[in-house]
This record gives sequence, C-alpha cells and structure tokens, in this order.
Amino acid sequence: MAERQDPKTPGKKASPREDRLKAALKANMARRKAQMRARAAQDTTESRKGANEESS
Repeated sequence: MAERQDPKTPGKKASPREDRLKAALKANMARRKAQMRARAAQDTTESRKGANEESS
C-alpha cells in the first residue's frame, strides 16, 4: 500500500486555487463584518433619535 502524506506537511505549498479561495473568504468575512458594524451603528443612531423624539 502507498503511504498517505499528511496534507499539512511543512514545505508543501498551497495551490494557487487554495490561495485564491482563502483570499476570497477573508475578503467576504471582512465585508460581512463591516456590514454588521454599519447596521449596528445605524440601529443605535435610530434608537437614540427615537428616544430624543419621545422625550420632547
């Protein structure tokens, strides 16, 4: 039987496809985090705005 090589063997370079996928995933996660932060900031702004209108 042939021996299996460990895929995480040091010295084995990732394929260009894996590099592209990793970069795309990282960019996608950054975009999603930015969207969540923007929505959270918008929600807090709207809740403050609503609280100010009620107290007037």
